[in-house]
Amino acid sequence: MKIITETMPAIISDIKPDIKEFNKEELTRWFAEKGIQPYRTIQIMRWIYLKQVESFDGMTDISKDNRQLLSDNFSFSKPEKIKVESSADGSQKYLFGLQDGNCIETVLIPEKNHYTLCISTQVGCAMGCRFCMTAKSGLIRNLTQAEIINQVLGALKDVTGEKRLTNIVLMGMGEPLANYENVIRAIHIITDNDSGLQFSTRRVTLSTSGLLPRFDELGRDTKINLAISLNATDNRTRSMLMPINKKYPLEQLIDACARYSLAPRNKITFEYILIQGINDSIEDANRLAKLLMPVKAKINLIPFNEHPDSEFKRPKESVILKFQEVLHQKGYTSIIRRSKGQDISAACGQLSAKNK
Repeated sequence: MKIITETMPAIISDIKPDIKEFNKEELTRWFAEKGIQPYRTIQIMRWIYLKQVESFDGMTDISKDNRQLLSDNFSFSKPEKIKVESSADGSQKYLFGLQDGNCIETVLIPEKNHYTLCISTQVGCAMGCRFCMTAKSGLIRNLTQAEIINQVLGALKDVTGEKRLTNIVLMGMGEPLANYENVIRAIHIITDNDSGLQFSTRRVTLSTSGLLPRFDELGRDTKINLAISLNATDNRTRSMLMPINKKYPLEQLIDACARYSLAPRNKITFEYILIQGINDSIEDANRLAKLLMPVKAKINLIPFNEHPDSEFKRPKESVILKFQEVLHQKGYTSIIRRSKGQDISAACGQLSAKNK
């Protein structure tokens, strides 16, 4: 039985393993060793992920003896909401506490007909992007499979009314591809239609700064949406904003995107944060259109979300609209993404878990 333990916090290394760290195949093998019928695996996972019980005792159609067996051998983690902040636009930012004392932030975003949840994959981040608050803390550690999933479970309990939580974006704290195994295992639970959280792969998006060695694996291991944090049209500017570009420059990134395994109608989303005087000129817009020609691409323009520690500024609205117009003229689907939750530092690039 395999369980990803390399990033488990040391403080919990000697206690019973969290049942949410196991996938369906691993649990089935464990139950078989104990003489328990394989169908119990699906029953138990449905209790955890669909009915969202918070203890083994709540699994009422599992025998008392089997519930005791589970309790004797596994722990049952729960999302710990230390703080929930509400924005004027309806967004909610969660500060989740982890068992080793660290914290992460997660954002629930109201859309017209549904909710989107922005989840984190690491405590901090090692990428060092100059426009991002998360980068200022550096990387502390990877999140485990259970810690990623618990963000979804914690938010689901707050979603009421007609609108449902249907979309997941891995765009919070951390670089998802730098925590590849735990992220992929969590995605498989999130998108498992049988005994997982039953999110459609078409509504799950992973955003990366461009960790190219994982691209081929990602296209093979899952069919979720891919988003690239691009933010510049030349290597000098991108390397200044995003140090990863020094290792994997634009030419290599675009080539990897052109080769990426996509479903016939899918496109890669390129996220472009518009920063005043840095990457917002008409020349930048024309270079962007030319740069993405080899790729099936659509473009999200994100006006920079200012924060107190930033050296950068948001462009004027007229500049943003002119930039978009150039892309439209070149035939690209280009959307200006108006970030929500700015009044509670929950917008793109503002997550930091600073309240820990």
